Amino acid sequence: MNDQPQQPSEGWAPRDPDSASDTPGKASKTAPDTGPDPAPDTARDTGPDKAPAASAASGGSGGPGGSGRSGRSGETQEVPVASDGTTDAPDDPDAQDEPADARDGTTKTKKAKKTKRPKRTGWKRLIPTWRMVLGTFVGVILLIVGVFALGYYLVQIPSANATAIKQSNVYLYADGSQLARDGEVNRENVDLSLISKDAQHAVLAAEDRDFYTESAVDPKAMLRAGWNTATGKGKQSGSTITQQYVKNYYLAQEQTVTRKVKEFFISIKLDREKSKDDILEGYLNTSYFGRNAYGIQAAAQAYYGVDAKSLSAGQGAYLAALLNAPSEYDVVAHPENKPAALARWNYVLDGMVKKKWISESDRAGVKFPAPKETVVAAGMSGQRGYIVKAVNDYLADNKILSEDALNAGGYRITTTLQKPKQDAFVKAVDDQVMDELDKKNRKVDNYVRAGGASIDPKTGKVLAMYGGIDYTKQYYNNATRRDYQVGSIFKPFVFTSAVQNDSVTQDGRTITPNTVYDGTNKRPVQGWDGGTYAPENEDQVSYGQIPVRTATDKSVNSVYAQMAVDVGSAKVERTAVDLGVPADTPDLNASPSIALGTATASVLDMAEAYATLANHGKHGTYTMIEKVTKDGSEDVKLPDEKTEQAVSRESADTTTSILQSVVEGGTGTAAKAAGRPVAGKTGTAEDDKAAWFAGYTPNLATVVAVMGQDPDTGAHKSLYGALGQARINGGGYPAQIWAQYTKAALKGVAVKDFDLNLQDGADEQELPPPDSDEDATTGTDGGTTGDGGTTTGGEETPATEGQDNGGTTGDGGTTDTGGTTTGGGGTTTDGGTTGTGGGTTTGGGGTTTDGGTTGTGGPTTGGGTTDGGTTTEGTDGSTGTTFGDFP
Repeated sequence: MNDQPQQPSEGWAPRDPDSASDTPGKASKTAPDTGPDPAPDTARDTGPDKAPAASAASGGSGGPGGSGRSGRSGETQEVPVASDGTTDAPDDPDAQDEPADARDGTTKTKKAKKTKRPKRTGWKRLIPTWRMVLGTFVGVILLIVGVFALGYYLVQIPSANATAIKQSNVYLYADGSQLARDGEVNRENVDLSLISKDAQHAVLAAEDRDFYTESAVDPKAMLRAGWNTATGKGKQSGSTITQQYVKNYYLAQEQTVTRKVKEFFISIKLDREKSKDDILEGYLNTSYFGRNAYGIQAAAQAYYGVDAKSLSAGQGAYLAALLNAPSEYDVVAHPENKPAALARWNYVLDGMVKKKWISESDRAGVKFPAPKETVVAAGMSGQRGYIVKAVNDYLADNKILSEDALNAGGYRITTTLQKPKQDAFVKAVDDQVMDELDKKNRKVDNYVRAGGASIDPKTGKVLAMYGGIDYTKQYYNNATRRDYQVGSIFKPFVFTSAVQNDSVTQDGRTITPNTVYDGTNKRPVQGWDGGTYAPENEDQVSYGQIPVRTATDKSVNSVYAQMAVDVGSAKVERTAVDLGVPADTPDLNASPSIALGTATASVLDMAEAYATLANHGKHGTYTMIEKVTKDGSEDVKLPDEKTEQAVSRESADTTTSILQSVVEGGTGTAAKAAGRPVAGKTGTAEDDKAAWFAGYTPNLATVVAVMGQDPDTGAHKSLYGALGQARINGGGYPAQIWAQYTKAALKGVAVKDFDLNLQDGADEQELPPPDSDEDATTGTDGGTTGDGGTTTGGEETPATEGQDNGGTTGDGGTTDTGGTTTGGGGTTTDGGTTGTGGGTTTGGGGTTTDGGTTGTGGPTTGGGTTDGGTTTEGTDGSTGTTFGDFP
């Protein structure tokens, strides 16, 4: 029996060796939280085998140790009792971190706390977790698959689009009367077996070289094109041949995101339902090749007069090149674009070699096959075809309607053309030129062509246009073509630029209508650092010292070449562009030769520029369109009309004043038949291949050209001998056409005079430079002129005939018959006769050769004849140099 006294206890419980205190009388402390399950040992001793003992020890509800029930009604907890009489109560959540001795000195076990993931703070919160990335990726993939499935299900292959059955476009005069209807579609469908393999391969090389091995769509190219279209970076195509066929046959022609989406799904479905051969056949039968030819069979006939099965590799490559730009690459309609067309043609053939469809040796032997002249429907006969083509080009160039939209049809286009003026233009050309041709007896008459354009200077509207004798016979539009030199009708722009820029001569004199220049033939220009340039005057005629006004009357090349250098050829070019000559005009180059009209602007271009002069220097871009509607109701937006002061009024008006002199007493006197105040200029291209007259009244500007072209080869031809004349000059038939047309076009319109504000000093006369001791003579350098008189600067000098054998000035002072020579004047040789009124020569006069007869001329001063510088009614006579209106 133990002698130790028993410690008083409020209750008894077995002591767990692991939980008992090592120190008697001290409460046992809970173990530290060192594991995932730190529950007290007493918690482990609550199995069924322990429950009776614990219940008995608790003594029911009495006892100082507290009740064995939990604080929650009806719920019984087993509470272990320590040896010191305390109970190990369950952990209080609010006291988890509290030490045991802080709670009345009792010992308590606590549950272990689950480890928490540290929270992301700062910039780390911005970085998505891998779970987020993976989830987003999977979501996007599912979304794409869902959208694709939905689109594939919803978008069905439709019936053939209405554009597969092309509508007509209707063209109207300004008064609403019908001008033309573009007719029915020229299309003939053929089986793929009836299209030559070379032609098939050429199209594949041009449009889709991997067509037979690739899928129906090219997503990468399509997304790029769609994005650029949607974001306004330009409309682009990224389509396979399948997609292009879908666009041609099932959908509209517009390039929009919606159409691209439909094209995408229809192409995929079509590729599953039709063979590649069927799709290629459909594409070749629906594509547009220009010349109103839809499908390759129609194109083969339109360009080469053969069936599609007979197309060679070269011909097929050219037709394939046309798919990229049908009208632009037509080298017959646009010869200026032939380099671009050839580049595309070569690209196609090179692609055929890369795909091994032709050998390199065969490729080397392929020559460019020039297409034939077009043959069009009778509905485009007469002037109608020319006008329709010009209107369509205008709409496309100004981005009003695309070529595809026009080809789809359904447009009603009201033009600015006035039917009475249009008819008057045709009649004038027929009366003055076409009715006078004798094509059977004069071969050169077969080369004669004519073109014209007439513009209202105030509005810029084109009122009439003459393109040729008949669109079905001559495909070229002579009013819009840009392949003939404009000649001397460019010279006024040089003078306009001189006034605009306050230019001076090499010796510092302001350039005005009366500024004196040296008109010597082949005179090298001064102040030009680009090498020697010494232009010839027409017929090698030298004029000596001559004022600008007279040099303009006679189109003296040497004067205007020097003036271009004085002004600065780059400034001249800038002025011409400001007036209305397109900046991309072929051969419009900043050099002294710019003054001689080497540029090949069109008749319409030059009419626009001259209209600016007539409008006192205000330029409004020409227009041919009044209104465009789609399907009879929807208006198509037209560009805003803009007018700006291209050059100063003084520059334009002073130019007008010298051009009035050309008509009054220069090379353009035939234009006076219009019966109105006229300003104008004549011009002749090199080798007389074209003759021009450009002129205007205060309310109408018109340019006319007569051109030479071989009808079979298209080559430019000289007009020597045409219409029974030795030569065709701007002052002849072009001026006559201009006068008849202008008189008829303005019939009933009140006569209006020019209202001019001239350059300061424009009326002041200028004497020749005092250091000039050079006698002015004509006929030097061996110049000769046959019937029709002396011509200068590309123009005819009126009423002079038969100059030849040059001229000599002697030192003597005798004249065989008639005239008196004073102060060492010239000698008249070979029996020269002075007619009525005689003539007094002072200071070294001009020369009369081979019995020349001087008519009713007045005094000759310094070797010149006044008022025009010509000797009238002379035979084998000569002319001197004119100093304008000098007394």
